[in-house]
Amino acid sequence: MTPRQACLACLQRTPPSVMEAALWVSSEHDPEFLPAQGLEIIDDLTRQVSASLPMLPANELAQPLLRRLNTLGFQQDDWSQPKPQSALLHRILQRRRGQPLGLAIIALELARRLGIPLEGVNFPGHFLLRTPGADHLLDPCGGRRLYPKDCRELLNRQFGPDMPLKAEHMVRASELAMLQRLSRNLRHLHQMNDDFLAALMDADRVVELGQATTSDHLARASLYQSLECPQAERFDLEHALLLSDDPIQRLRLTDRLSQLPPHSAVH
Repeated sequence: MTPRQACLACLQRTPPSVMEAALWVSSEHDPEFLPAQGLEIIDDLTRQVSASLPMLPANELAQPLLRRLNTLGFQQDDWSQPKPQSALLHRILQRRRGQPLGLAIIALELARRLGIPLEGVNFPGHFLLRTPGADHLLDPCGGRRLYPKDCRELLNRQFGPDMPLKAEHMVRASELAMLQRLSRNLRHLHQMNDDFLAALMDADRVVELGQATTSDHLARASLYQSLECPQAERFDLEHALLLSDDPIQRLRLTDRLSQLPPHSAVH
């Protein structure tokens, strides 16, 4: 079984395991890494965190869990030029630094093992966590409580004052949605760092996970353009055209398709 197949199999379990799936993503990019190595680190973390949690009901332990992880050094990366190491789970476990989503995946796995109710929230620009039923969200980078006013401020810092806070920003993230977001993050980071083949690996995974968007196909088309693969680029541009509802975008896609070489003949 390839790392990709193992990754997808983790999401098909009952319940799905986003932690193991993410570790297989790491193995796909770093063949010398084995997911079992990452799970050993998680085993050790579970013991450390469990021994230091206060005697409180389980539904009050999410914030202490996040604060304990922060005390152990798990913090958000502050690189001015983000790198793939910020999103790859095995690097986050080794460095104890990473993006909010990676830190959240670790916290969710620990919470699952310790019987602490916790769920992911696919908030734009900064992945968040929540105890089901609570009136606030939690920042995986330290455990700060976020109420609606704080969420609006976070959204404004990320996207500017014109983006309103919507109910859809606060819904639970499925395991598949988390892995797809992780794959998009990695695609972007690898492309930013000019590793187009690694970015293509992530772009393929995004599409393979299903429900790929126009933007997903355009991102992969851009990678194929950089790698001078016009027929593969055409495939994604055609799919983007089928999915797009924007008339101006459709005109631009049609024009871009017309500039590509025609389909190669098969003999």
